[in-house]
Amino acid sequence: MNDYLAPKPVHPPRRIWLLRTCTFVISLFLIGSLFMEEANATNPRVLVKTSMGEFTIELYPDKAPKTVENFLQYVKDGFYSGTVFHRVIGSFMIQGGGHTREIYQGGVGRKDTRAPIPLESRNGLRNDTGWVAMARTGQPDSATSQFFVNTVDNASLNFPAPDGHGYAVFGKVVDGMKTVEAIRGARTMSLGPMRDVPVEPVMIDSVTLLPAKK
Repeated sequence: MNDYLAPKPVHPPRRIWLLRTCTFVISLFLIGSLFMEEANATNPRVLVKTSMGEFTIELYPDKAPKTVENFLQYVKDGFYSGTVFHRVIGSFMIQGGGHTREIYQGGVGRKDTRAPIPLESRNGLRNDTGWVAMARTGQPDSATSQFFVNTVDNASLNFPAPDGHGYAVFGKVVDGMKTVEAIRGARTMSLGPMRDVPVEPVMIDSVTLLPAKK
């Protein structure tokens, strides 16, 4: 008796639908990932070197164009070299980029800055852990050089809180959060009119623009 040839397996209709659906979803995910990587590759990144380590900030000019342009100009001018993180509140944020260590010798230590920039707080970015925003006074359009890194999720800083204007987020720490964690743990003190000043100066040695990704 001749053996019958084994028939090829036939997928039930439902199984075929599931396979096709899964394949389609996976394809969309892979395509989306490629687009995301390509988009991220165009975002400028800066390396912040401090006396307690270094961290990298990715900037988002598509969300906060004027803020990023302003920040990068200070970077290109070498403005941040020799400044300090002068305000550290571990359960809130770390702030720097405007004072030098002269504050420890009784001086003001404030560096001259360019004109303030318009507030770009309605850009959809949030003051969550590791995200970077511009410091400002009580006036909305008053940010110059000072920036801060959120060390916790600070929903109270997102537009329109806390004063109807919010704080403009323009970047995110994408590498070196251990350094941010180390800085947030620094012991602080009052120094003249200033509060939450690290006992030991946390210096910003340099902030440099990294080569664009290829």
